[in-house]
Amino acid sequence: MSFQVLASQAQARDTVADVKRHSANNYTPNIWGDHFLHYATTEVDIKLEQHVRELKDQVKRMLMDPVKKPSQQLDLVDNIQRLGVSYHFENEIDGILKQIHHNYSNGSDDDLYTTALIFRLLRQQGYSVSCDMFNKFREGNDQKFKASLLSDVSGLLSLYEATHLRIRGEDLLEEALDFTTTHLESIKHSLSPSLSKQVVHSLNQALRRGIPRVEARYYLSIYAEHDSHNETLLTFAKLDFNLLQQVHQKELCEITRWWKDLDVTNKLPFTRDRITEIYFIWALSVYFEPQYSFARRTTCKVTAMMAILDDIYDTRGTLEELELFTEVIHRWDICAIDPLPDYMKVCYKALLEVYTEIEEELAKEGKLYRIHYAREAMKKQAEVYFLEAKWLHHQYIPTMDEYMALSLLTSGYPQLITTSFVAMGDVATQDSFDWLDTYPRAVKGAAVVARLMDDIADHKFEEKRGHVISAVQCYMNECGVTEEEAITVLRRQVSDAWKDINESFLLPNAVPRPLLTRILNFACAMDVSYKYEDGFSTHHETVLKDFIISTLVQPLPV
Repeated sequence: MSFQVLASQAQARDTVADVKRHSANNYTPNIWGDHFLHYATTEVDIKLEQHVRELKDQVKRMLMDPVKKPSQQLDLVDNIQRLGVSYHFENEIDGILKQIHHNYSNGSDDDLYTTALIFRLLRQQGYSVSCDMFNKFREGNDQKFKASLLSDVSGLLSLYEATHLRIRGEDLLEEALDFTTTHLESIKHSLSPSLSKQVVHSLNQALRRGIPRVEARYYLSIYAEHDSHNETLLTFAKLDFNLLQQVHQKELCEITRWWKDLDVTNKLPFTRDRITEIYFIWALSVYFEPQYSFARRTTCKVTAMMAILDDIYDTRGTLEELELFTEVIHRWDICAIDPLPDYMKVCYKALLEVYTEIEEELAKEGKLYRIHYAREAMKKQAEVYFLEAKWLHHQYIPTMDEYMALSLLTSGYPQLITTSFVAMGDVATQDSFDWLDTYPRAVKGAAVVARLMDDIADHKFEEKRGHVISAVQCYMNECGVTEEEAITVLRRQVSDAWKDINESFLLPNAVPRPLLTRILNFACAMDVSYKYEDGFSTHHETVLKDFIISTLVQPLPV
């Protein structure tokens, strides 16, 4: 259908006062108000920066101390990573783990805690170490894990965390996960307060799938309780956390002002007013490091625009309006705006302005070619949103395969991952974008985590508001099973997706590790935000509120 015909139809429909809209807005209101605007005058403390630099030098010397035993060095690396300051020492840590990988033997006599820690740290670094190193902790004809391990709580906890680095086909680690989970669940409330806290936290949120800033904030309180904690490292980590928090507060202040200037509450009242949650889930959780400020601002604004588009396609637009809107987005020209209904004009104008801002920044960096990838990804996003809207309009019930093929794209993750690469600086090369175009397993894995965790947490809410069918309903319809059985199968698919993400980290990597880390962190953001319920659309005031307060509001006492 021609653009002119679409435009005339949309204009005719827009003149009718009672155009039938698909659904009303069932979203809860914003809980943050103008809070983050208060950080407008926050200035980074110069003396604090100087103190952090001095402590950093001391920690670096500790890390490189040649007299340390391997086990002590491993613990120090683990603590530095869990405290959220390893980005300062990436080269040093890489050298240490390379040496440990070179020297390690599967037949070593390390205890369960140390063996599992070595496995986890090396797997995180991309080394393809074999899970056979755990065979020494099994016995008997059935090769069950030794009963004597049940008294080693620290060892069990270390093994539990290590199992979350497993890839497909590692049945030993599946058994280890069942073994450790079952026992830790049975004893978690009978331990010392400190150890009980650690066990409960890990069972609820495995380290591999956690949001880096949230996990660092949690571990800072745990590490302080360790009798063997290093005071210099602890102070450095606290001050570094507070210093970065000031940077993040300033960014969120600017983004909040941008959002208020859009006047979404009044001009687009049907959409979700969630800019703080968007910044936390899909910007700060994906990259917290100071050098990625442009990336956070870019990803946050693009995600906010995607949320508006999602609500337009889901709940606001008629099919004729949406067909026109999709065509206008494809044209990517402000001159095409006139035929759009007023609410779509607001969105379209803001969308083009966001990408103009990205383009200007990329021009300064000499990477203007990347804007093409960013725009094309957004155009594709509009197209898949429209296909989903057509399903809803025609009440089409897709097969499970049809549903997954489209819904992995409507999850937004392929688009967001492309956007995250656009703003990553020199590490993202032309080859990296070509790799994304192949829809690699890591990207698909993150999209599976995003889509299925969203559907599992949110399908009842979406069903009530007449949204398109979910994976839960699709599977129930196709296989004739109960909701509980469908969710069990879908959770298994999520677990397999994590294995694919883990495998993508094994050397040699298809793209640089910093890029793979963004894909991992996108998946982590969904694991945390949608683990039990939808923390973005419907339960943000309960699921995410405490995380946002601890990472973006309250500084650490030093």
